Amino acid sequence: MRKRGAGLGLAGPPALVLGLTLAYPLALILGTARRGAGVLASGAFLAALLHTVAIALAATAGAMSLALVFALVLAFAPFPGGRACARVAETTIALPSFLIALALTFAYGSAGVVNGALAALFGPGGPRVDFLYSAWGVILAEITIYMPFVLRPLLATFDAIDRAQIEIAAGLGAGAGVILRRVILPAAVPALLAGGSLCLLLTLNEFGVVLFIGAKGVITLPVLVYDKAIQEFDYPAACAIASVNIGLALALFATYRLLLGRLAHDAVH
Repeated sequence: MRKRGAGLGLAGPPALVLGLTLAYPLALILGTARRGAGVLASGAFLAALLHTVAIALAATAGAMSLALVFALVLAFAPFPGGRACARVAETTIALPSFLIALALTFAYGSAGVVNGALAALFGPGGPRVDFLYSAWGVILAEITIYMPFVLRPLLATFDAIDRAQIEIAAGLGAGAGVILRRVILPAAVPALLAGGSLCLLLTLNEFGVVLFIGAKGVITLPVLVYDKAIQEFDYPAACAIASVNIGLALALFATYRLLLGRLAHDAVH
């Protein structure tokens, strides 16, 4: 009984801190959201929801595809400097998202390197690259930022594959395509889904990239919350939209944890 009482006493301060910093603000948001629930039927909210989901799905699909190809090459067709390239790609995890958006602006922006080269070659009336200020620019930036979150678990999974299985399959006459479909990809599915779920969760909540790039007509849920709260001072509407965003994020986080547990279980067995 004393140990149990001591444990409850030790849990008290962390529980108090979490209650004040997380539970209480979240309860305030959910309580205030009731007064602004009408915004959820507006065209602006529905358009922002559609943009958020579409951009998140497209960026996640792109990051998963790029990471899978990159991981396959690094694990099964290594080349000089391949590991160094992987380390460089992984460093984007440590960089702030707006820095990637800034780099893409310098490269593909209206006054960027590519458009400067096109102007020098074809003159002021020549072709221009302007995709950066659309949803495609946001997607490209998010793929660049979040691809390493899929790449790392894939590389760990491929490193754990028994090379004897591949050698046996090749010895039995299986081609590269059969080995890829029957041996490599089944082992990669849990890691791919776990990394993709995390990528989807992060892209769903991305705010800095969309705001920094300033894509025309691209308003996502986090940006709409910012507009309602900071520019219009409509806090009930902002809380209602934020509640939907929180619900989506929590559902995706639960999925990510489930897939991560599946990955850990497969690694043990």
